Amino acid sequence: MGHTFNFSEKKQALFEMLVQQEGLDAPAVSVIPPRDKTTVPPLSFAQERLWFLDQLEPGSSAYNMPLALRLTGHLNVTALERSIGEILSRHEVLRTTFVTEDEQPIQRSTSVATFTLQRVDLGQLSEEQREAEAQRLASEEASHPFDLVMGPLLRAVLVRLKPEEHVLLLTMHHIVSDGWSMGILYRELSVLYDAFSKGNSSPLPELPIQYADFAVWQRNSLKGEVLEKQVSFWKDHLQHISTLELPTDHPRPPVQTFHGATHTVQFPQTVTEALQVLSRKEGVTLFMTLLAAFQSLLHRYTGQEDIVVGTPIANRNRAELEALIGFFVNTLVMRTDTSGDPAFREL
Repeated sequence: MGHTFNFSEKKQALFEMLVQQEGLDAPAVSVIPPRDKTTVPPLSFAQERLWFLDQLEPGSSAYNMPLALRLTGHLNVTALERSIGEILSRHEVLRTTFVTEDEQPIQRSTSVATFTLQRVDLGQLSEEQREAEAQRLASEEASHPFDLVMGPLLRAVLVRLKPEEHVLLLTMHHIVSDGWSMGILYRELSVLYDAFSKGNSSPLPELPIQYADFAVWQRNSLKGEVLEKQVSFWKDHLQHISTLELPTDHPRPPVQTFHGATHTVQFPQTVTEALQVLSRKEGVTLFMTLLAAFQSLLHRYTGQEDIVVGTPIANRNRAELEALIGFFVNTLVMRTDTSGDPAFREL
């Protein structure tokens, strides 16, 4: 079974011309098949990374993914509870735990069970106390570690501030989720709550595959010569990599704490537009221009010529993965040689 692409006649002609010029055959697009349910699914490569880190530092909350939603107005708690239960039913990965069998990590999912929303009522406190306690609960929930073996790997707590004001605290472990997944969770929760509040059934279409299907497909696709080629490329690309020695005001601590912060800078629209013009003129993306600028800055501060930057990618390059909650994100190493004092356009 394949996809049908609805190109206009002009686009179709252009596509065929480009394929012909490159001497390529028209791409055959295959879909990820459902797995054989009699086999135990392995972890995806991404999940294996986080499982390994959890083995190194069990009980860490560094890979918790919290989401806090303030809900104002009349709340149908039954519909909300049913909505979260439906999301658990739709996405098998949220009912999955990770155990070791024959010294190898495997995925083990549970059948759909009735979901019960944990509730905390702060209505008896003063308004100032309510806000402070809600903040404390949000922080506590976000930092409470998950047990990958026992699960569950999604937690939900409803905090009642007053009759028409609540805070919903949702927390997932990164091994079953990523930034894109948080958007899916939010959208599905909104759609399902609206439907269930009106007494309707779920309007969401059935998912074509589950995350474990992707994990099996990925392992079967990336093995043997294909995997060796990828590993060989990165071994060569990362050879003799340099540690970035930034002149910070404090030395790097011997033990990683994960205590960090963000600092937001807003550029004027004129600067953004000028960057877009420069990018188009040079035939590059805005990302490439900004990366070059960042690497130039790091070169200026460190004096080093081998500048290495890690950047996350969504890694959802197939249509059937777009609506799946799961851990797909990957970090790519962008390594740039700034030796020879190249001009910025060259860089």
